[in-house]
Amino acid sequence: MILDPVFYLVAIPAVLLTGVSKGGFGGALGGIAVPLMASVISPRQAAGILLPILCLTDLFGLRLYFGKWDRRLLSVLLPGALVGVTLGTLAFGIFNESSVRLLIGVISVLFVVWRWFLPLGTQIAAPSRLNGVCMGGLSGFASFVAHAGGPPVMIYLLPQRLDKTTYIATMSFFFLTTNAIKLVPYASLGQLSNENLLASLALAPLVPIGMYLGNWLQKRVNHLWFYRIAQTALLVTGLQLIYQAMDSESGFLTSLARGI
Repeated sequence: MILDPVFYLVAIPAVLLTGVSKGGFGGALGGIAVPLMASVISPRQAAGILLPILCLTDLFGLRLYFGKWDRRLLSVLLPGALVGVTLGTLAFGIFNESSVRLLIGVISVLFVVWRWFLPLGTQIAAPSRLNGVCMGGLSGFASFVAHAGGPPVMIYLLPQRLDKTTYIATMSFFFLTTNAIKLVPYASLGQLSNENLLASLALAPLVPIGMYLGNWLQKRVNHLWFYRIAQTALLVTGLQLIYQAMDSESGFLTSLARGI
């Protein structure tokens, strides 16, 4: 079991923020957990520890928003997600840890930049079915690699102008299914080791606290300020991970340069 207090100093707020995000904000900022934890442990280990936590938050979300999702939109997104998870499984052995840090950092920064320019996104025409399958696929891949599948799904769902409850419920059911699918390849790839599962178990009591706090907050707190603060933290963490990846001797850019 991980005993390093620095890990828990980072992991506890990461898990709480994940619960708050999924419980009241459609999981929009749940992707911050892996970048935060990847700053103190291996990105792959962070992803392995977080998957059981995410599955638990999904179950609590199912209870909070049962039956309120949009079945039509899910029927478009989920087939793409299955393809994306499959591609993520096949690509797992290609990336070293520095490459994963770089990928997570880039996803995090791009997500924040996209959110800053969200008003531009509202000018896009209503998404097509093909667009939904593609966004579901991108989400499945990013979710498998870094549990950062929120942005592609948000890009597809936000122009649909769903009411808040339907939006959160649809996001919750989508990731409940996607994360359940990920359990099998994660186990086969050794991501659900005893050490990782014990760390997940230690952090699990924080899940209902975060979920119900998120549900409480979404009725009382200005969403704009919540997003601004959390997005700033995500941006800083993402930039830190990009710096770590580029600074590493075995980093992605160094490996690429040597290959050339």
